[in-house]
Formats: sequence, structure tokens, C-alpha cells
Amino acid sequence: MKVAIAGAGSVGTAIASDLHAGGHDVLIIEQDPDLVARIRSDLDITWVVADACEVSSLDAAGLSTVDVVVAATGDDEDNLVVSLLAKQEFAVPRVVARVNHPKNQWLFTESWGVDVSVSTPQLLTALVEEAVSVGSLVRLLRFEGGNAHLVEVTLADDSPAAGITLADLGVPRDATVVAVVRADRLIVPRGDTRLAAGDEVLALVTSDAEDAVRQLLVGH
Repeated sequence: MKVAIAGAGSVGTAIASDLHAGGHDVLIIEQDPDLVARIRSDLDITWVVADACEVSSLDAAGLSTVDVVVAATGDDEDNLVVSLLAKQEFAVPRVVARVNHPKNQWLFTESWGVDVSVSTPQLLTALVEEAVSVGSLVRLLRFEGGNAHLVEVTLADDSPAAGITLADLGVPRDATVVAVVRADRLIVPRGDTRLAAGDEVLALVTSDAEDAVRQLLVGH
């Protein structure tokens, strides 16, 4: 997989390092030549010194050939511009954008070319809630411009889903249970999978189906 990352800060370089270690073809686009000069020897990937908000720079970097673009700068405005150009000008299949300030989260939608947005504060909040909340639905990640979410519910003892198979649960068409974790063991869900209190249920849901899934798994 070929990945282009905009921004050589700590986030961008950490992502690049992980992807490179995983065998992917990675390039970083960074406009600060001094920063690139300092760190490029530590990471054996392709470095492009250019402004990722300029179409000509992205074209010269070969953005039309990449599979994924990660807009990882420390500026939300820049990340939105990079995302929009990647999707509209170069038809990049998948665009992932970093949200620096949660108040700007609402902007990071598919209208700006964003397939997946990641807000560190919101993710940390979700992980805290996921760790301490039983019997409540927690949003973990948002996909496809906000219309789809990965949600998690740890089933309480009084959950209406406890003791019910997935086939009988009646999950709406715009949702799907993607995993069940039981006693630190991953269960790949099937129709005959019977849920139990204490199960950690992960589901992919659209915004329209979220309330129905909450009713099925939480009951209120």
C-alpha cells in the first residue's frame, strides 16, 4: 500500500514509522526544509519538501498514485485543504484526517473529502468511557463523513440482548455487529452467536440506526 502523509510533526512521523515498519510505501510531504533535514536520516522513506496545500506540490509528489492520504498537520485548516484536494483533484481512495481542535470536528466530513477523522481528545474520552461504562453505548470512531460510527457496548446484566442470538436480535439493516469480546477472547459474530452479560459488543452503525442499536443492546 502506498501512503502519503502531510506533515512531519510527531504525529506524522510516528504514523510513517509504523507504516514503513509494516512494509508499506510511505512518503511525507513537509514544507519546512530545516525540519526535514533534521529528521530524514532517522526514517528511510520518501521525503518531499513542499506545501501540501498546493495542487502543484501534490501532483509533483505523485498523489494520484497513492492509496491513502493522511492529513496529519497541526493545523485543522491545512488538514481540510489537503483532504479536499486529495479527494477531488487526485481521487485518492481513502483520506484520513487529524482533528486538532474538537470544536472543528463538524467540518471533517465527506464534503471536505474526509473518509475518516481522528480527534485525539474525543478518542481518549471514548476510551475512558469504554473502560468504565457498562450498559451504555460509546462511540469509538467515526467513518464516512460522520454517517457511520464504530460503537461499543459492554452488556449489563439487565441488557435485553443477554441470552439472545444475533439472528434473533433483529439488528437493523444499517448496522452490523463486527466483533464480540468475551473474557479477553475475540468471537467472530455469526447468526448463532449468543450474547451474554459482560460481553463487549462492537458494532458499525449509521447515524439513523444508532438509536435502534442502543435499544437492542442497552434497552434505554
